[in-house]
Amino acid sequence: MQIIPAIDLKEQQSVRLYQGDFNRTTIINASPLAQALAIEKAGLTRLHLVDLDGAKSGRPINRDVIEQICRQTNLQVEVGGGIRSLSQINAYLTSGVNRVILGSAALNNPQLVQQAIHQFGADQIVVGIDGKDGLVAVSGWLEQSSVSMAELMASMVAFGVKTFIVTDISRDGTLNGPNIDLLKGLQQKYSQSTVIASGGIRSITDLDCLARADIKAAIIGKAMATGDLPLARLAEVAEDVG
Repeated sequence: MQIIPAIDLKEQQSVRLYQGDFNRTTIINASPLAQALAIEKAGLTRLHLVDLDGAKSGRPINRDVIEQICRQTNLQVEVGGGIRSLSQINAYLTSGVNRVILGSAALNNPQLVQQAIHQFGADQIVVGIDGKDGLVAVSGWLEQSSVSMAELMASMVAFGVKTFIVTDISRDGTLNGPNIDLLKGLQQKYSQSTVIASGGIRSITDLDCLARADIKAAIIGKAMATGDLPLARLAEVAEDVG
């Protein structure tokens, strides 16, 4: 299983939200770069960055911080939040980002995903499917759609998308455990795809449960910040499972 530490960016700081609520923000680190360097020093190789301001506004806001992290670390960085055009995707991919996450665009502008897969390839384009009660949420989780998460995933698989980050908003930032049933169901239904678990992961036991559900990668955010899953332990787990 791949362990992917997460840093959420708001006003150039590292923060955590509770269930995606912008009014329930906790500052984790005033320097996201320092946090990224600590992640790298611990021996982890990947980093999940979300531009929360970008997701809310529909355009990249914290790009300077993201590019700084790419320049000053050797982490394999994936970025999401407010990415709505091929030019924005290209700008990230040519500034050190390894792969770009398309979230709201997958629902609101599916042609963009299709074009991005054609231009940049499935290894560099990831689709983030965030939802609650099985329905997709967009625009920084501020809007709930009537489209099911499974339905959106099916349409993206048809475009050639291979990797999906799936987040149950009701679990995100809660440390109440991941939605195993949701993740397992999507992974089994679309077995040729890779489902990355996100939201609520709090312990090694949760990671073991995900592994048994055939989930091969997990994003760790709040549990890393609170110390429930410290960096050293995450590095050990990542190493143990290869």
